[in-house]
Amino acid sequence: MQQAQFDGKGSHIRWTEAAGAEPSRVYVHGLGSASTVYNAHIAARPELAGRRTLFVDLPGHGISDRPADFGYTLEDHAEALAVALDTAHVTGAELVAHSMGGAVAIVLAHRRPDLVSRLVLAEANLDPHPPVTAGSSGIASYDEEDYVVSGGHARVLEKVGPFWAATMRLADPRALHRTAKGLRRGTSPTMRRMLEELTAERVYLQGELSGELPGREDLEAAGVRVVTVPGAGHNVMFDNPDAFAAEVAGRAEASATRRKERTASAAAGAEALRRQW
Repeated sequence: MQQAQFDGKGSHIRWTEAAGAEPSRVYVHGLGSASTVYNAHIAARPELAGRRTLFVDLPGHGISDRPADFGYTLEDHAEALAVALDTAHVTGAELVAHSMGGAVAIVLAHRRPDLVSRLVLAEANLDPHPPVTAGSSGIASYDEEDYVVSGGHARVLEKVGPFWAATMRLADPRALHRTAKGLRRGTSPTMRRMLEELTAERVYLQGELSGELPGREDLEAAGVRVVTVPGAGHNVMFDNPDAFAAEVAGRAEASATRRKERTASAAAGAEALRRQW
């Protein structure tokens, strides 16, 4: 476990890390989640072995601290994540980020392009004011004290089901509420606009069961590779881990394979030509 102070007041963001080759892969969880729970089974797969891997818990979540005077906006989370990566001496990382964590990853890539070479976003939030069916909207519908003090958090835990509740109960209620409010508020420019303007390699995974991704054509026109994952809903890494892992392994490995194949083909062609002469 590693840690870095993120607020100038002694609070720490923490992550667990596995050694390996660069570029690093950094996993970032969604609202009320934890990185290892959602991603360790993916990172352990043989097609992803051998890379330096960081599982970061954002402030207020998992093993990270949860200061009461922190804002927990998307920008705040992105700044804390940048501190973690700077402390870990990570540059040009591949960020694998889910839901709210995907929005944070987009903000980070926009503000600190030196830290990010590739984004794999699993149903990342791209727009402010998510639909009322979203978990963040349910949390944000409470005012802060009603959520933290007057039973709102307990009511939400009862509604979200056992799996999300298992990690949500590890998050600080005040941090969870402020994060949901920040997610509902969004950013300026929007996360969608930032994503379209980035130059890093970008992959967006949309679960087939979640319906069509709004604005897909514009994202693709901006160079974002949008993939519909068969049989998956919002939690793509659980619903179709094979497809998720294949996309995380990604085009970098595929491109390397294609380069080797082209080199071998060119060499064979040159040898055949030499023999003709």
